[in-house]
Amino acid sequence: MIRVLLCDDHRIVREGLKQILADTADIEVAGEAADGPAVLAGARSLAIDLVLLDIAMPVRDGLDVLKALKDEFPRLPVLMLSTYPEKQYASRCLKLGAAGYLNKGADPDELAGAIRKAAAGGIYVSSALAEALAGQLALKAQGAPHEALSQREFQVFQMIAAGDSVGGIADRLSLSPNTVSTYRARILEKTGTHNDVGIAMYAVKHGLLTL
Repeated sequence: MIRVLLCDDHRIVREGLKQILADTADIEVAGEAADGPAVLAGARSLAIDLVLLDIAMPVRDGLDVLKALKDEFPRLPVLMLSTYPEKQYASRCLKLGAAGYLNKGADPDELAGAIRKAAAGGIYVSSALAEALAGQLALKAQGAPHEALSQREFQVFQMIAAGDSVGGIADRLSLSPNTVSTYRARILEKTGTHNDVGIAMYAVKHGLLTL
C-alpha cells in the first residue's frame, strides 16, 4: 500500500483527490495538509511513502516546502501537483528534487500511475512535461536571462510581475524590505529590465506570469 500525504489548501480539491485515490487498491491517503508548515509537520509525524504537493500553498509556498522536504527527507518522493502549465514550474521542481510534475487536469489513471512510479523511485514525466523540459533546454541553449535567477530571485520576480510591492513581498516571504530590494536589483540586472513594468512585460513574453 502506498501511503500518501495529500497537500492542497483547497478542501474541495483534497476531497476530490481522496475520492479518486479511494478507487485504487494500492494507494491510500494517510494524511492531509492545507498549508506549508502543515506539510512539514505531517512528513515528520506520519508514516508516508509519498507527498502529493500543490505548488500554490499558503504561508510557505510549495517550492519552498519541496526544498525543505528534500533537505530533511531526501529519499521521500514528492510529486508536484498544480494548475500552472508545465513550462512555468516543471524544470524548477525537478531541479529541487521533485519526482514529477502533474497538472490538476490530468485524468485519474494518470494521477495513480504517476504516484506509483514516483513511489517506486522513478521520475514521472508526462508528455506535456517532456515538451516543457525540451523547451527549457532550448531556452538554456539560447541563454534565456531568467534561467540565471536563483530560486528566491525567481519567486520575487514572479511576485513583482504580478504587481506586488516590495513591502508586500517582504511581508509574504518574511523578509526585510531591504532584502527584497536587493533581490529586485539582481533581477533587473540579470533580465536586462529597467523597472517593475519591464519585469512584468518580460514575464508575459516568456510565459512566466502566475495569475
